[in-house]
Amino acid sequence: MRFDRRELVLSTVAGGTAAFGLMTSRVAGQTPVPARRRIVVDLDGEVSVFDPAQTYTTRGWSIVHSIYDALVDFGPDGTVIPLAAESFTTEDAVTFDVTLRPGMTFHDGSPVTTAAITRSIDHMKASDSQVADTISVVDHVEEIDELHARIVCSEPAAWLPSQLAVWQVLLPEDFTLESLETNPIGSGPYRWGGHEPGTQVTLLRNEGYTWGSPKGEALADELVYRFVPESSTRVADLSTGQADIIVRIPQEQEAGVVGGGGRFVVAETLATAFVRIATDVEPFDDPLVRRALNHAVDVETIARALESESSKRLASFYPDPRAMGYDPELEPFTYDPELARQLLAEAGHPDGFSTTFEVSQPATAIYAEAIAADLEAVGIDVEIVVAEPGSFNAGWPDPAAPPLRYASWRPMYDPNTFLSLVIDSDGFLSRYSNPEADRLIRAAAAESDPEARADLYRQVGRLLKEDPPAIFLWNAVTRYGVSEALAAWQPRGDDYVLLTEGQLGS
Repeated sequence: MRFDRRELVLSTVAGGTAAFGLMTSRVAGQTPVPARRRIVVDLDGEVSVFDPAQTYTTRGWSIVHSIYDALVDFGPDGTVIPLAAESFTTEDAVTFDVTLRPGMTFHDGSPVTTAAITRSIDHMKASDSQVADTISVVDHVEEIDELHARIVCSEPAAWLPSQLAVWQVLLPEDFTLESLETNPIGSGPYRWGGHEPGTQVTLLRNEGYTWGSPKGEALADELVYRFVPESSTRVADLSTGQADIIVRIPQEQEAGVVGGGGRFVVAETLATAFVRIATDVEPFDDPLVRRALNHAVDVETIARALESESSKRLASFYPDPRAMGYDPELEPFTYDPELARQLLAEAGHPDGFSTTFEVSQPATAIYAEAIAADLEAVGIDVEIVVAEPGSFNAGWPDPAAPPLRYASWRPMYDPNTFLSLVIDSDGFLSRYSNPEADRLIRAAAAESDPEARADLYRQVGRLLKEDPPAIFLWNAVTRYGVSEALAAWQPRGDDYVLLTEGQLGS
């Protein structure tokens, strides 16, 4: 579909491409449920930063998107749908016309106006966020009146709505950097209750959130996100009634969840797991070595044993047809340790070599151990390093950091943010360089025709298969334990844990 003079809007569709069509306000029917006084969610680690521009994990996004609303959100099938925007339209992917929903207010009672859009974008640009550069394409915001605005870009940015959905939440007039961390004020279904560092965050129902948001109204008067790193403790919390939802439960602990009276939910979130390979250090600057690593790992067996029976080996970073650029014809690497040894010998390493492999928390070490065992079988000696999550996140571009790192990225509806940050040679998180990949990534970012854009991303996928920046692993899932009282709760594709009516099944 090509652009014409009709008023069109960007949305992502399940077929791996994007369509432009009128985006209107629509709220699906939601299952009524009695309000609960208190709901407790056990997260798998601490959240200590609440500035939306500095939030990079689904733990943090679960809290941020409970407090704030963005202009748009991801729908259940990955489409970009209006949220605070009543409509969000474009003719050319350069100028985006926004109409806000009337009558919305922030938690302090002040009205939500188009000035909140300007504040959000200015805040991101001024921050030292890892993703600040991605919003630099926005040249300015024209505040036509309190409810109508135009977001004007310096070049076509068809990917912008998916970026806005994650990071560009609406901010009130009097916010400060300190208030973002100690008393954040948004317009979302929950308002700030308090923070006990290292222990939990408490949110309270926003009684004014009754305008028919796609998120739905809050399910609890008090919502507590507790920080519980040990999965066995999370399972015990669910079985004893101390938690209502627990996240990231290892497959082998399913019996503990079910035996304790809970529901074990395996959600195929739109996420990809991989081992990032730094190509700026020897011997990983040689594509033969990186191909050898991919052939050395029995990804399918590891995925089915440790991730999910439904997980499959990926040919590139795109996890399934919901992701733009997914190419069903691109075959993944085969598990072939003998070929891996041959490639290593051809690259000048017949006896292998030693390296380090970084993970962000003990819970992911089990994946690294299985991958390292396969690498060691072809002669690569691997030392696993468990880093504190903050240090891990800061170490993406560090040339002194371990060259291998286990990571997952979600959501991957639109791959622009991931590719521009992690794969483009100028990306803030990148330790990879391929001029042709740079050309394709940048061309896709500026391409306004959705079919052409999807094809460019498929070309990126094929190129990265030849010159791999990673050991491509599997489509990551998230396993939850859910109490019987919340049996209707359903996970989102982006893995946010929001306790609102929008996450209830029909």
